Amino acid sequence: MADSSGQQAQNFGVNPWLIAVSVMLATFMEVLDTAIASVALPYIAGSLSASNDEATWVLTSYLVANAVILPASNWFSLRFGRKRFLITCVIIFTVASFFCGAAPTLGFILIARVIQGAGGGALQPLSQSILLESFPPEKRGAAMALFAFGVVVAPVLGPTLGGWLTDTYSWRYAFYINIPVGALAVFMISRFIHDPPYITKGKASPFDGIGFGLLAVWTGCLQVVLDKGQEDDWFGAIWIRWAVFFLVVALVWFIIHSWRSKTPLVNLRTLKDRNFGIGCGLMILFGLCIYSMITVLPLFYQELLGYTAFAAGIVVGPRGIGSILGMPVIGYLGNRVDPRYLLTFGFVGFGLTSLVFGNINLGISPWTLLAPIVITGFALSFVFVPITTQAYSTLRNDQIGNASGIFNLVRNIGGSIGISIAQTMLVRRSDLHQTEIIGYVSRTQMWFEQQLSALTGYLSQHTAAPNAAYAAQSTLYQQLGQQALLWSFVDVFRWMSLICFGCVVLVWFFKKARPGKAPVGVH
Repeated sequence: MADSSGQQAQNFGVNPWLIAVSVMLATFMEVLDTAIASVALPYIAGSLSASNDEATWVLTSYLVANAVILPASNWFSLRFGRKRFLITCVIIFTVASFFCGAAPTLGFILIARVIQGAGGGALQPLSQSILLESFPPEKRGAAMALFAFGVVVAPVLGPTLGGWLTDTYSWRYAFYINIPVGALAVFMISRFIHDPPYITKGKASPFDGIGFGLLAVWTGCLQVVLDKGQEDDWFGAIWIRWAVFFLVVALVWFIIHSWRSKTPLVNLRTLKDRNFGIGCGLMILFGLCIYSMITVLPLFYQELLGYTAFAAGIVVGPRGIGSILGMPVIGYLGNRVDPRYLLTFGFVGFGLTSLVFGNINLGISPWTLLAPIVITGFALSFVFVPITTQAYSTLRNDQIGNASGIFNLVRNIGGSIGISIAQTMLVRRSDLHQTEIIGYVSRTQMWFEQQLSALTGYLSQHTAAPNAAYAAQSTLYQQLGQQALLWSFVDVFRWMSLICFGCVVLVWFFKKARPGKAPVGVH
């Protein structure tokens, strides 16, 4: 049996679904903005007279500030009150969004993005902890299905909405769109959210300045290295070696400090809970796979098939439809079926569709991958919700705030690592495949000579013979590059499928719990 401080719902007489919608608005706004901004980067660069490399700091600066605040959100909640802190964060995020949209220079928008990231960093963990505490254990699966709408569907809809806003109006509206959503979120949170007794009666520990400083150093170094590593040849650049050195030192020191301190900023001892520790491990791998997929699939359509950003967003958009269809199903089954079976179904489904993506070619139509894209979205619903409910199932309510910060941080770290690995693989594997194809295809082979001769003859009808020969060789080399890049995309998709199948094994290390019930031993 769980006592009052353990697993009982605390909604203060408010319909918990109103609470769910209130906090989901904030989460959806924050996650959607990240995806929208990534689509608008080329337009931001052109409008603010910046290079594409400089414009990527619009994303990096946000991610760094976001990552620092994420795990520290629990301390700020205890110190200032969770409701007050959440409303403040939404206001900061919304106001900063306006200044991002109105930015006249690159430096101005970078400062605004740092402030926006600091405000948005606490939205996901606070929303998740409020949601979990507002529902009894037997209804948390359905509640997390609604929360998953913001976390899983928003990154899918983001590129489509961002492409449409940017093409139809301006990249500035990718930020302005947060203003009405933020205003509505502030109104609903102030009306329906209340602080639980352990926050109103509790007292925050002294601020852990050492822990916060170490957290800022290692998360900042990690995000910068992952974001800029491929551009600067990873360890071939001296500054990356130094960044990794400071990353490792700060991370090890942070872990030792947080584990030994009696009042740490982030209580890592929560990871000793078996289900929560396994859940964090799976969440890293889940973030790695889903963010890689979200990044790589639109790139395939744009770089190899010549789609615009908006057209690519439309093609991959049905993944959101699959997730929406899966939410009510997982909300119903989550209270009746062992979450480990649901997770197994989700990871196997995601792995199989990744294998289907691994058979792509340059002749596909916009409809070829429609079914596997929808199935991918459906399978994602069976991953995010059961992982979350299982990870928190053996924690007390007063542990959820700290755990939520850690849980969301590892998901974001997994996503950053996944995107970085995918981008690196696309470049490195493309070079490798190009070398292999050149080694296999000799210019002296008869069929190559025939292709070159036929193409030269065709082009000579439109230009001089020497120019036709050069153009023919250039065309064949371009086709060579396309085939090599195609195979690098294939490698990434197959690599993701292997990770998903490996996750199935890890799923069964979860401690068994009866569906809809708090596990035995929760106090």
